Amino acid sequence: MTKKGESIKPQLSKAFRKLRLPVFNSQYGPQGALAANEGWTYDQYLLNLCELELEQRETRKRQKLLQSSRLPREKTLASFDRTRLKKVVERQFAALMESDFLSRAENVLVFGNPGSGKTHLLCALGHELVARGRSVYFTTCALLVQRLLLSKRELWLERELKRLDKFEALVIDDIGYVQQSRDEMEVLFTLLAHRYEQRSVLLTSNLVFSEWERIFKDPMTTAAAIDRLVHHSAILELNLPSYRMETAKKQKAAAGEASQVIETEVAA
Repeated sequence: MTKKGESIKPQLSKAFRKLRLPVFNSQYGPQGALAANEGWTYDQYLLNLCELELEQRETRKRQKLLQSSRLPREKTLASFDRTRLKKVVERQFAALMESDFLSRAENVLVFGNPGSGKTHLLCALGHELVARGRSVYFTTCALLVQRLLLSKRELWLERELKRLDKFEALVIDDIGYVQQSRDEMEVLFTLLAHRYEQRSVLLTSNLVFSEWERIFKDPMTTAAAIDRLVHHSAILELNLPSYRMETAKKQKAAAGEASQVIETEVAA
């Protein structure tokens, strides 16, 4: 018990630390002074502290989700040019940002030519999902299959699959971009089958389904993989010219205009 006239701040701080309430610990004094000035009731004062604590917890949660996602930090919605998207794709993308598809374990398959913005679109979607408190993990297909193959050789494939289960959305970039061996594609198929109707897969590819036998090496395995991915999915087709090529042309044109201006000024 605290003696009369003795400060209870040390006991309060100790109690807040044990209860894991860091915002309570740092803000109960300042908020108490504000409550006195504003004439808050005890209930209002306590509610305000609770709201500050919850807000800070949500911020820390999103920071952890972003760190564990391994999403490229620069490929966000703010840096993605959505005006290039066709109306149907824009509507699909807007619906996906609501994140409801993750609760239904639906997949997102993005197809398009190299440079059409497939990776940026899925990464931007990933950032929006993280902002909504959903767990996301980004990897290239090449790195993923190498890790899965290693885990199979070392007899901890099941453990690796369970580790990936922690993420509601698994983003696999450039499936089929680099041709893999049959063993590598077998472990990739194992992953897709494992996540089927349990967790969402988001992937990009520049190969249409009719060319996927180049990925899985076998007609039956190819058909089974496509069936599992397509069964519950949204398919976005980015039939767009290369964004990098367009940017390069604009830069070249701008450089040419600047050169003409300089030549005109020198001639004058």
